[in-house]
Amino acid sequence: MVPTIETARLRLRGFTAADVTAQAAMLGDPDVMRYLGGQAQSREQAWRRMLAGAGMWPVLGYGYWAVERSADGAMIGQIGFGDFKRDLDRSIEGVPEMGWVFAASAHGQGYAAEAGAAALEWGDRMLPGHSFVAIIDPANQPSIRLARKLGFGEEQEARYDSAPILLFRRPAAKSA
Repeated sequence: MVPTIETARLRLRGFTAADVTAQAAMLGDPDVMRYLGGQAQSREQAWRRMLAGAGMWPVLGYGYWAVERSADGAMIGQIGFGDFKRDLDRSIEGVPEMGWVFAASAHGQGYAAEAGAAALEWGDRMLPGHSFVAIIDPANQPSIRLARKLGFGEEQEARYDSAPILLFRRPAAKSA
């Protein structure tokens, strides 16, 4: 079961089939996808990506949440953790990889930082002793700023799909 997390303005919750419309609109936006493979995704691709994030929960004990704005119930993004078995030249297999994507209409309003802080708080509590990684396109300055705000430090350059990528790491939280 996917836990629901409430913040001041957001609800992180499990995906529902009804989310496909918002997911397809978000991932079909070339501006949103500029640093996430570079091409807008079809409705089918968006559906599969949504299912992959949701499907990690029963297999790994973590996955992706739909990010819903509490004020109007609109799904404005997704955030969470995965293990995608990526073919990086620096292995991150077995380390929860944090990722996020938000609709263009949600950019610049602090939603990603709010959702990211809540997700990491959950991760620190439920995945004790784990560090977290994030891979970010070197040109994606907004995501780099967000990663740093969330406590990730740039670890190293790597290559993914024959392209340069930045690998960020957030150390495991210290026990109280």
